Amino acid sequence: MLHTMLGPPYNHTMENPATFFLVGVPGLQSSHLWLAISLSAMYTTALLGNTLIMTVICTESTLQEPMYCFLCILAAVDIVMASSVVPKMMSTFCSGDGSISFNACFTQMYFVHAATAVETGLLLAMAFDHYVAICKPLHYKRILTPKVMLVMSVAIAFRGIISMTPLSWMLSHLPFCGSNVVPHSYCEHMAVAKLACADTMPSSLYTLIATSIIVGSDVAFIAASYTLILRAVFNLPSKNAQRKALSTCSSHVGVMALYYLPGVASVYVAWSGQDTVPLHTQVLLADFYLIIPPALNPIIYGLRTRQIRKKIWHLLMFFSYRSYQVS
Repeated sequence: MLHTMLGPPYNHTMENPATFFLVGVPGLQSSHLWLAISLSAMYTTALLGNTLIMTVICTESTLQEPMYCFLCILAAVDIVMASSVVPKMMSTFCSGDGSISFNACFTQMYFVHAATAVETGLLLAMAFDHYVAICKPLHYKRILTPKVMLVMSVAIAFRGIISMTPLSWMLSHLPFCGSNVVPHSYCEHMAVAKLACADTMPSSLYTLIATSIIVGSDVAFIAASYTLILRAVFNLPSKNAQRKALSTCSSHVGVMALYYLPGVASVYVAWSGQDTVPLHTQVLLADFYLIIPPALNPIIYGLRTRQIRKKIWHLLMFFSYRSYQVS
């Protein structure tokens, strides 16, 4: 049915393929141009917003605090996540050429896995930062020292890189002797796994175990942190102090919602199958999951964090003044 829907241009088969062919969004080929325009706008927003956040935090001495350091790393990871898939998506949508080499496909898959694993670790680190700031404010600088920050950042990156490496490696070493048409707009793990001519159970089992441990443990610790935070906040005698403490956490909660809720929805519809959720809906949800958070995270933190908002405004005014002088 899929081959009939896609038509002759996608009817590719080969032995041990050197190239995969990305369909884009199956059934919505006529809307690819509009999708490319939307992706281009969101990708541009993600690049500019996250680059601006990184520039402001790295150049402003008053923002050299643990929370902003984690936010700077988060911005870098968001750029990697979006850049690993969006340029190829836009090329596929605009030109119709979805060809991607075997190695490039699994490299793309690896960067998606690693970036998502690192991001969930950063969200946990930011939750811990809020916990220390609100529940143990007098010990904040003693607990979150530069050395502790460095160890946490390296551990988060190391965990993401090491734990996600087997996912792509195990799948890339399976034989692909049938169709090399990927019914997706990027090399999504399950879409590629379905093309393998061997048992994918070991790879699928590792995927389930690794992601469950990483995401499950992070969510559990984040929930525990916010339980303690809320308990401490509601014990504050002043309503104004309560509102201020809750406002401090609101940006982080918004970013977590953007990350975890679409991710859970994407996994759910992928496991539900086409009988429950149409294939094009699954693909669109997976696509936007990788681009919407990177595009909106800088906006959330830029608008909700007064220090960042102020520094961004000063930076923009400085560049505008320089441009005016040059002209």
